[in-house]
Amino acid sequence: MDISKIDKNFKVETKIERDGLKFYDIDESPFKIYGVFREGERYVRMPSDIAKGVSDRVFSLYAHTAGGRVRFVTNSPYVAISVKLNKAYKMSHFAFTGSIGCDIYSGTRYIGTIVPPANVTNEYEGIIDVPFNDEREYTVNMPLYSETDKIYIGIKEGSTLNAAPDYKTEKPIVYYGSSITQGGCASRPGNAYQSIISRELDADFINLGFSGSAFAEDKMAEYIAGLDMSVFVYDYDHNAPDLEHYKNTHERMFKIIRKAQPNLPILMMTRPEYYLDQEEQERLQVMLNTYNNAISAGDKNVYCIKGPDLIEAVRESALVDGGHPNDSGFVSMANVVGNKLKEILK
Repeated sequence: MDISKIDKNFKVETKIERDGLKFYDIDESPFKIYGVFREGERYVRMPSDIAKGVSDRVFSLYAHTAGGRVRFVTNSPYVAISVKLNKAYKMSHFAFTGSIGCDIYSGTRYIGTIVPPANVTNEYEGIIDVPFNDEREYTVNMPLYSETDKIYIGIKEGSTLNAAPDYKTEKPIVYYGSSITQGGCASRPGNAYQSIISRELDADFINLGFSGSAFAEDKMAEYIAGLDMSVFVYDYDHNAPDLEHYKNTHERMFKIIRKAQPNLPILMMTRPEYYLDQEEQERLQVMLNTYNNAISAGDKNVYCIKGPDLIEAVRESALVDGGHPNDSGFVSMANVVGNKLKEILK
């Protein structure tokens, strides 16, 4: 049934000129949405009441669609995307294609990016011709640093449109951390390290990265502890305001989650920087103390990765501004974290 014939609010106005182009609302079957869910007029990563209870900072970011994906199967010769934003976040060190744009994959193959215009405010659209003439699975990655109200997918009328298969690892990997976890500063959403890992391992995930706002609050730990997940990965090193805060919260967060889920694999990491000053070395030791204490207590499902190991292969080439990874840095992180997760998920 064409719902736009019943409810004109579903009719998508477009400037794309392509014969047979027909848009569909991703909230309708057969589309599958991952990493975010609809709450009122927009997509969110966690419930608003929980986000507000954690902090005003987290509440200002919980509707950013980092990690949001929509999956479907079609044989259309093109895929169009129309995005309606509540707010587009523009930053001098972050490509609009990453903070505001969407990109498209078929399996692990990159198909293209819907590039927002420089003057984007609350909507944009685009179309990509696909290099296939058969039925394929597609994943559209949502903006990393913007609030998204609606997304419509356009395909050629008469093409097939079916549900995508479930992820091989259906229970999501949950990532918690700083702006790096949220995806800053990948050039497009599919280059955030969790998205790379998701494609390689065929694993679902939830991105709970909160730029400048990951302080490991008890309420956040308790919320995460209640999630049904396959692995928990956390790194909020950059956001802990000082060493004392880090010491007081790191093992505490681990214990809150471990108490709720005794058998959950937990992977902890520190900031992806190669050359560490004295304080950064002390922060690394905080993480190692949490890890070693867990091992000493008999925990057989805890793992750790040292920050310098995340970007050892690329070092100085890994960062945009001395802190946030570029695409090269995220690929390096994805290789290291992905290999560890592959080992864990076995």
